[in-house]
Amino acid sequence: MTQVFKSTLLGESYTVKKHPSGLNIYVFPKKMTTAHALFATDFGAVDNALDSEGRVLLPDGIAHFLEHKLFAAPDGSDAFERFSEFGADANAYTSHTRTVYLFSATERVADSLGELLDFVTHPYFTKENVEKEQGIIAEEIRMCRDNPYDVCYYNMLDGLFTHHPVKTDICGSVASIGKITPETLYEAYRTYYKLSNMALVVCGDITPEEVFAIADKHLPPDGDTAPVPRRCVAEKPTVHHARVTGYGQVAKPLFMIGIKDTDIPESPAARLEKDVAMAILNEMLFSESGELYNALFDEGLISPGLSSDYALTRDFAFCQIAGEAADPELVFERIMSYLKDKQASGLSREDFERARRIEYAEYIKSFDNTEEIANTLLSFVFEESDIFSYADVVLGISFEYVQQLLREVFDPAHVTLSLIFPKKEVL
Repeated sequence: MTQVFKSTLLGESYTVKKHPSGLNIYVFPKKMTTAHALFATDFGAVDNALDSEGRVLLPDGIAHFLEHKLFAAPDGSDAFERFSEFGADANAYTSHTRTVYLFSATERVADSLGELLDFVTHPYFTKENVEKEQGIIAEEIRMCRDNPYDVCYYNMLDGLFTHHPVKTDICGSVASIGKITPETLYEAYRTYYKLSNMALVVCGDITPEEVFAIADKHLPPDGDTAPVPRRCVAEKPTVHHARVTGYGQVAKPLFMIGIKDTDIPESPAARLEKDVAMAILNEMLFSESGELYNALFDEGLISPGLSSDYALTRDFAFCQIAGEAADPELVFERIMSYLKDKQASGLSREDFERARRIEYAEYIKSFDNTEEIANTLLSFVFEESDIFSYADVVLGISFEYVQQLLREVFDPAHVTLSLIFPKKEVL
């Protein structure tokens, strides 16, 4: 079955086809020099399978480990070499919720697309190449442990969550990856790399018919469409630790304020609405043009670059505010006091309209780049939403709903403060 989605606002369209193999294919034609393609599975660091008694069957870090090993071929080569021959720039990444393989190319797009489909659908694991990769990833884990920003982030997650696996490092630990074998990799692959649990997104100067023909050539005529297991975690509404402190190679202390959001809408449409509303709210509260940022910066309390973000998925959500400060405890007090005052006095309608216009403009601007289009479309795919619905959702967000979220999400009982101080000199 093939569907075409159109936007009269943008003058754009994309085509979706359910391939006989079970793979959903999304083609967004865009007459630009560079084509960008993503082949992704709805399997990330939080998705370790469970047995009937709730025990984890797969080691932490296996999604990331799989991402590394899929590039290997039986002849000793790897997919990067073949992409290079085609003049394409290939890469991959693993997040908390998905694994993505990708390339950008200005020529021989069809060859690169065929290679993308081939290497991801033909796993090859041996005892020798797994042991070699364990050493490589163990070194990567140690490097992350030395990165103060990574440590601050995972400390914040550990403070927010008691049980949910989002608190676990995406790479796993040296101990957990030591349990990975070719057999566990094949088990994870069979479980989560079903084509029905995956999506192909292509954006560039290529037609849907061309992409579908390449898919027919490189994919099986049918596939396993059984649902994949999903972890269900009984997470506490309160935070695990209100404060987590560490030390690292930093010139000035780092801080990350995490706010645990326990109200996760069940429907994709409601999640999208909340996600948009939180983007507007964060722009109002924490942007560089806002009163909080300017007050803290003008008083010399923070370094440039205070950031805020909101993550909302099917089963976890949190907001984070991060920056550098000589006195992070004072900055934390000031931010929490500011939020309390805003909850009492209410938001400005003028600020709301300004933030909504910014969000709307950024959405329109995002369609000028094939990579951004492809990545944004993929995020909508796995959230079962339509990328073209975003503009209507932005315009439909009410001032009252944003005020409601200010009161509900920024609950002091759901806050964790993660701090990284400069390492003390040992005399």
